[in-house]
Order: sequence, then structure tokens, then C-alpha cells
Amino acid sequence: MEPTAVTASRWSIDQIGYERIDVERVRPRDDLFLLVCSAAFIESGSDTYTRNLIEYFAGDGEFGAWLQQRWEPEELQHGHALRRYLQHVWTEFDWDAAYAGFFAEYAQLCVIDELEPTRGQELVARCIVETGTTTYYQALGALAAQADEPVLRDLASRIRTDEVGHYKHFYHQFLKYREREGLGRAQVVAAIWRRVAELRRSDSDIALRHAARALGGNADAIRRHLHAQLAQGYPVELAVRMALKPLRLRAGLQRCAERPLGAVMRRLMH
Repeated sequence: MEPTAVTASRWSIDQIGYERIDVERVRPRDDLFLLVCSAAFIESGSDTYTRNLIEYFAGDGEFGAWLQQRWEPEELQHGHALRRYLQHVWTEFDWDAAYAGFFAEYAQLCVIDELEPTRGQELVARCIVETGTTTYYQALGALAAQADEPVLRDLASRIRTDEVGHYKHFYHQFLKYREREGLGRAQVVAAIWRRVAELRRSDSDIALRHAARALGGNADAIRRHLHAQLAQGYPVELAVRMALKPLRLRAGLQRCAERPLGAVMRRLMH
């Protein structure tokens, strides 16, 4: 699938110095291959999810225009940039075959019926997804820094900045629909819980399994190893703050909730 043109992007692929990659240093790093490959798969399929969201939010022309003209092009650019990184370092990797396998499974989950029951709750779910992507790319950047790979660190930082912007926009839209739908805190908690509970069958889990197959490895063993790797630089405090924000808790209550949730997250990651 060829990437579409990017509209009003904050950066371009031409700014990524692929020629500066120390290929011999990076090629042995299966962990970097799997993390970049998994992310590339997901980002490259974002046009399918965009169509679902535009249909679900039919009638909201302003939000639909942002999804089509800003969110989708930026997500596709992420996929294109990550794919180019893969193909620059691991020249033998058969992207077309691996991506086709991923997309065949991913497309079964990427349907409107999988969205939340109300628009406001779907925007809560979007905030949780963007929390995951923001912190994923921050952790990937930290791992790239440990590997002394500045090109990947730069790319991860650029994508992370985009994902923060996406989170802010989805959160702004959530506030609008929260008022329209009269969403209570219990409904917001339910949306957060459902999205977190789906992580085991999420697009990231599918992507990692297909990336692992490309290496001929055991997906479960690889997942455990990668979680341990990412945990070293994973911004737990940021993840908890972003995930709790749609609850709109008072400052004191927010701080009280952050500490135990952060501790639970750390235990789960180890």
C-alpha cells in the first residue's frame, strides 16, 4: 500500500537522515527490528481506521476534516518513515508479504462494530490509544539512545510529538461530546477499562506476532523480552497522567490515584 500525500505535516521524511544510520551496529538488534516493524505495520494501516471514525462521526464536518486532512496523513507518514528505516537496515526483509499477513488479521478488528457505544466514549478510547503510542515512542527513543542510534531516536521523537498533538485533539473533542451526551464518570471509567482490557487482542499484539514471524521467532518469548527492554525507559508517570485525564479528577484526587496506578503498572511490566 503506497502512502498518500501529507497535508500540513510538522516534518517530512526528507528530514530523516537515513544515510547516517550505522547499519552494521543496528542490524544485529532484533529488538529494534521488532519494535520498529510492529509500529510500521500499525501506522501503515491507519487509513482503514480513519474511514471507520469518519463514518462513525458522520455529521461532524470539522472533526471529520481533521481526521482526513491531518490525523490520517500524519499516521501514514509515520508508517512510511518507519518502513523506510526497516528497508534501509534490513534490506532482505519482505515487507509486502509480512504486511499482508498482518493486515489480513488486523482488518477483522478494524470495523465500526468494535467502536465504543457513544461518540464521547470512543473519544475516551482514542485518548487511551494515543497515550499508548506517545509513551511507546518515548520508550523506543530511549532504547535507541541506549543503542547509540541517533537517527531512530530522532524519528521516534518526531512521531511522539505528533502523537501528543493527536491526544490533545481527541481530548478536546471528548470534552465537546462529554457535554452533549452528559457522560458521567462511570461511563468514562467503563470506556477506559474496555480499551485497556482489549490490549491482549489489540493491533499492537497482532503486529508484534507478525513481526516475530518474519524473524522466525517465538512470539510469546519475544513479547516478554521486548516488554523487559521497553520497561527500562517507559514513562509510567506520563502514561498514568494521560490515561486519567478524561476523568477530570480534582488535583488532589488525581495525585492520590496516580501513585498506586503507577505502582501497579510497574509490576505488570516486570
